Amino acid sequence: MRLAAVRIHHVGPFADTSFGFLEANPQDDDERALTPRAASVIFGADGTGKTTLLAAIASTRPGHALPPLLQGRPQLATEEPSWVRADWHLGDDDPERPHPLVVTSPSAVLEGETAESGALRRREQAVFDRRAQSDGGHVFLAFSGARWFSRSANLLTTPDRTLLRWDVRQAASFDDPTRADLTRETKQVLAYASIARALGGGRAEHEPLARFEEALRAVLDVLLEPFDARWIGVSPTTLEPEMRAGKRTMPFEALPRPAKHLVAIGALTMRALYAGYPGADEPRESEGVVGIDDAEAQQDPALLRHLVPLLRSALPNVQWILTTSSSQLALACEGREVLALRSSSTGIEVAEGLLH
Repeated sequence: MRLAAVRIHHVGPFADTSFGFLEANPQDDDERALTPRAASVIFGADGTGKTTLLAAIASTRPGHALPPLLQGRPQLATEEPSWVRADWHLGDDDPERPHPLVVTSPSAVLEGETAESGALRRREQAVFDRRAQSDGGHVFLAFSGARWFSRSANLLTTPDRTLLRWDVRQAASFDDPTRADLTRETKQVLAYASIARALGGGRAEHEPLARFEEALRAVLDVLLEPFDARWIGVSPTTLEPEMRAGKRTMPFEALPRPAKHLVAIGALTMRALYAGYPGADEPRESEGVVGIDDAEAQQDPALLRHLVPLLRSALPNVQWILTTSSSQLALACEGREVLALRSSSTGIEVAEGLLH
């Protein structure tokens, strides 16, 4: 599943704003052939709606369509309802479908839509909601800009109901720091991958667990390369994840803060892909959409220009949507990958490439 476009109507600072996430496919001779962009960077100052955009996407996806949490700014207030429309290319979730699936907020009234066509759209959306909730897949994951790491010890229980279960209705929180501690969940993924492979070794029914551990190791090898570190497994005495930098073995907590953020993003995304597509031969190649709010938070400024290439290299079939106020991160991307936001008297302006 990939995101093609979003339209936000009277939500937060947006009066009626559309965002496109498509680009021409260089492998297709038809110039009209468009595919979802592998990475998009939403660049803007505070208050331009970057977090609102991610929250709108998170609440308007197959299996999880809710009313927008924010209303429009008072100066933009109207009697019209607030709503969001998202167009999704289902990809591997429905490879035979030739056109995007339109998912909207419950109160959406689209232009030019008759009562009959509106009812048909809602019925189709309900069908795909049930399919996503019963069959899995349709992976969307979001990371809050308030993410942080506590000193929590590893606690691994009932992995079949937690780590191995994918729920498309899982809510995304962007403004609650109490729900943004990534330590325990990250440790659970790292520890479980090592333990499950060791316990299931040589048993055919547990071969997918070996593939999961191999894929997770490949992802973290890419993300930890700038720090000259790697994940080596789990301590046999503490069951805590262990890393190695040079000849030194260290616990997860001893990693530099930027490295911990990248490990968490890679590990939790890999876990979601594996849980969403448990039968995949190559878990690292599964499709999904990942939103990272304030992508520059807690990162080394020298690493920002490499952040998007690192993420794309680690998980090549994931569509990355990053928000940032860092011009350094945005300038490191191609102009077509950047959507710049700027406040104006009429709302928020959107342009491709950096606004000057």
